[in-house]
Amino acid sequence: MSVAPVIKGWCPGALRPMLSGDGLVVRLRVPQGRLTPAQARGVAGLSQHYGNGVIDLSNRANLQLRGVDPERHEGLIDALRALALIDVDEGAERRRNIMITPFLQAGDDTDFLTQQLITAAEIHALPDVSSKFGYAVDAGPQPVLQGDPADIRFERSAEGQLLLCAEGAAMGKLISRDTAVAEAIALAAWVRAQGASRAARALKAGATLPSGFDHPRQSGLGTPALGHYPAGALVACAFGQMDAETLTALANLGPLRLTPWRVVLIEGATALPDLPSLITDANDPLLRVVACIGAPGCAQARGETRRLARDLAASVPQGQRLHLSGCAKGCAAPRATDITLTATAPGQYDLIRNARADAAPDLRGLTPAAIASYFRKSADAP
Repeated sequence: MSVAPVIKGWCPGALRPMLSGDGLVVRLRVPQGRLTPAQARGVAGLSQHYGNGVIDLSNRANLQLRGVDPERHEGLIDALRALALIDVDEGAERRRNIMITPFLQAGDDTDFLTQQLITAAEIHALPDVSSKFGYAVDAGPQPVLQGDPADIRFERSAEGQLLLCAEGAAMGKLISRDTAVAEAIALAAWVRAQGASRAARALKAGATLPSGFDHPRQSGLGTPALGHYPAGALVACAFGQMDAETLTALANLGPLRLTPWRVVLIEGATALPDLPSLITDANDPLLRVVACIGAPGCAQARGETRRLARDLAASVPQGQRLHLSGCAKGCAAPRATDITLTATAPGQYDLIRNARADAAPDLRGLTPAAIASYFRKSADAP
């Protein structure tokens, strides 16, 4: 029988890291989602000096350093502080859970509102709702972050006006640039007053939003494909994981903007880099698969994930997504995917269709060979 994973109820930070199977996971909430070349090179070197040189891109547009020795954590924090990548205290870090569209321009609404939110986090003006509670600043011409996890969102209406939106609500509230952050703080306080840790949970429990949330939201563009954009070039690494050498090579190309899609935007790049560890083809089958680190990297994982994910990637139909999860927590994909494989024991997986990793399985106890057979039969079906 599979043992249920431990739900810790919080996400790691830098000042409050989380112990995993390969050491501490130290998550950097990079200010404004942007690393200068010097910062990126510095992080790459520190990941080798204090950790195992493995760096994750999270689904909240953060960087994670893996394999950090707990006894050396304090030295790592001092070095990261010198790179201006550490908050003033753990309370500010916990509140500064801010996701930003990578297509911002200096001085635009996204840039302005992000800086205002960061300041509010530093002085603890953002309500302390939950370490998972987050903000999305997505105020470009059309939203691109609607498929990514956030509780409070800044978007733009079809008419070009700023909107304040709560996750799970179809309507937003018209706001101005000058009142936007105060309105967001009030909305976060409303969520906390409902006794909920997340905005969508408050609404699902029957709570009614305060007055003013009566303006239609604009449909988002969806996750952008890899390739060239006016802001630069979007590139990826398999499963959102890179080594220190790859981060150093990217840093040499220019400033980097992080995204919740586990891809990086190379600011101002006009050519796609030719690095063996990078994915630049938008049709690469590995982009159809999401997988957590699995065993033995995660102490909670019941089985291996990424080798199987690589083996199955080419079998996933274009336009669909496969999620390989080391346990029922489903950290790598918190929302439903077309097919999820949840490890229950070494070499055994439950198969779940159109749901999350913790949903009731459609098929139980499959071996990798049985899973491969399932995909072959699915491909042959009319």
